[in-house]
Amino acid sequence: MSQTYVVTGAAGFIGSHIAERLLREGERVRVIDNLLTGKREHLNWLAGLDGDLSITIGDITELPVMRQVCRGADYLLHQAALPSVPRSLADPLETHHHCATGTLIALVAARDAGVKRVVYAASSSAYGDQAGAAKRETMPPAPISPYGAAKLAGENYAAAFSHSMGLETVSLRYFNVFGPRQDPTSTYAAVIPKFITGMLRAERPTIYGDGAQSRDFTYVDNVVQGNLLACRAPRANGESINLAGGGRIGIKDLVARLNAILGTDLAPIYAAERPGDIKHSRADISLARALLDYEPGVDFDEGLRRTVDWYRRQQAR
Repeated sequence: MSQTYVVTGAAGFIGSHIAERLLREGERVRVIDNLLTGKREHLNWLAGLDGDLSITIGDITELPVMRQVCRGADYLLHQAALPSVPRSLADPLETHHHCATGTLIALVAARDAGVKRVVYAASSSAYGDQAGAAKRETMPPAPISPYGAAKLAGENYAAAFSHSMGLETVSLRYFNVFGPRQDPTSTYAAVIPKFITGMLRAERPTIYGDGAQSRDFTYVDNVVQGNLLACRAPRANGESINLAGGGRIGIKDLVARLNAILGTDLAPIYAAERPGDIKHSRADISLARALLDYEPGVDFDEGLRRTVDWYRRQQAR
């Protein structure tokens, strides 16, 4: 029997992938996005798929709108945010409004509607720049940007609703998600789509800092799988859980791997390190394995090849 899922931020990169997966599995899907950073073409593409889809153009910070979207829903997959560290440094109030206040309103609406569980897109930025081989959920949070602080506030609200308000929640701390449909044109674009699209045009990629920094790049299909597992994992209620690939890729190594895939030899340009950037970010995913039965299904190299192929097709159009 199909269930009803609400996906916030579904015009965005990760939200559109989650909504697509649910539709292909025959679920009823309601999506909401204010199109501040999301793309209308993502919603139009979802509307072209077979399935039971309802689209609301609206803002998660408006409680009446969220109450309407959540009414009668089984699950809320809360992906909406203003996802940028540099943007949060430029305008921390706007980031707080969309990431923290918006999450609180979504939780209130879900509780009032009797939603079974909320799965919240938390962020590895909650860890800040702590030393250690891998980030573990037992580490105390130490965000170093307004974005990290706002996402952590949403995570804390989710835990409070789980423990005190009768609403089941799970917070998934994402680590550097990448894949098809990620926007490479934004001022705050993630490094992988920006590198790929530039290198496809024979442009040298720009590395901020010395290039020794590393990330746990996580292919988007793994994040989608983790969200669906989190909806029903019986022991995950109230938990914050890393969701990642469990690996570590240096930024200079990323350029080398892209050159190998593309058949190019483009040397990077080095620029000054950006404030708020984290030196190393790698996840310990043992808790996700234990509580969600999660295992990354697509490794980094395969995900990178799929992503390059997708952007290559887009540029060939």
